[in-house]
Amino acid sequence: MVVRDVALSAGTIRYRDSGSGPAVVCVHGVFADCAVWRKIESPLVSAGLRVVTPTLPLGAHVLPMAVDADLSPRAVAGLVAEFLDALDLRDVTLVATDTGGAIVQLLLASGRHDRIRGVVLTPCDSFDNFLPRSIRIMQYIARVPGLRVAALQPLRLRPVQRSTYRTLAKHGVPDEVAAAWMRPLLSDRGVQRDMSRFLAAIDHRDTLAAAETLRSFEKPVLLVWPRRAPFFPLKHAHRWVEMLPDARLVDAGDSYTFVSEDEPELLAREITTFTLHRRTVGEAAHDRD
Repeated sequence: MVVRDVALSAGTIRYRDSGSGPAVVCVHGVFADCAVWRKIESPLVSAGLRVVTPTLPLGAHVLPMAVDADLSPRAVAGLVAEFLDALDLRDVTLVATDTGGAIVQLLLASGRHDRIRGVVLTPCDSFDNFLPRSIRIMQYIARVPGLRVAALQPLRLRPVQRSTYRTLAKHGVPDEVAAAWMRPLLSDRGVQRDMSRFLAAIDHRDTLAAAETLRSFEKPVLLVWPRRAPFFPLKHAHRWVEMLPDARLVDAGDSYTFVSEDEPELLAREITTFTLHRRTVGEAAHDRD
């Protein structure tokens, strides 16, 4: 595994790159970085895939973006497209979790998906659930500097960090990983600024509009979703399957939002099968002709 930096319009993005073969690019959510995918990197590489995991400016990044950077969700979606262009990645399987799922939806709805062959969504923000209502107050706190600073203070405590990530990973996130995710947000004003810009610009009308656009998205989509997960109900996965022309749902087993943390073997297996053996609706029809 190699760690590299790439300069994009908003600033420098750090990413991990390992393996060779068809590219799998993984998109994390807020208060996490590319380490959320660490458990699936090795099995995917062993299966013959190239795994590329960027760390986006979502609160756990160590390289702040430019002072004047647009970091709204739509702009961050554009950064993902820019990242694929910069690395010249083609026929990509895009994998997403948590807020990263909303970012991917906005990217697909923008029409900038010529480099993408298929999409894997694990539990994530969708429809009017961006952010989930139970944590939507973070959007409003982010708009008030004094409240923003005060809200960060409890996150310095290890028990608070544990309980925060326990709502996302059923079996917990290792303390050292959780601490690494929180450290930039708690210590770097540039990272705090970036995170606030993203949260303050969240609008669930964007994901609602994206979902309507994606009714005509014909590339294959796999949803790996548990029956019960805080924040992201299974009914949203079923709704995606009903809406999308080529979508399939797989039970994520004993997991919460971070399937890559709770069920890494299952997720790696599904991504491998989807990437190496999938066919679009059009390709399958062509084979029958």
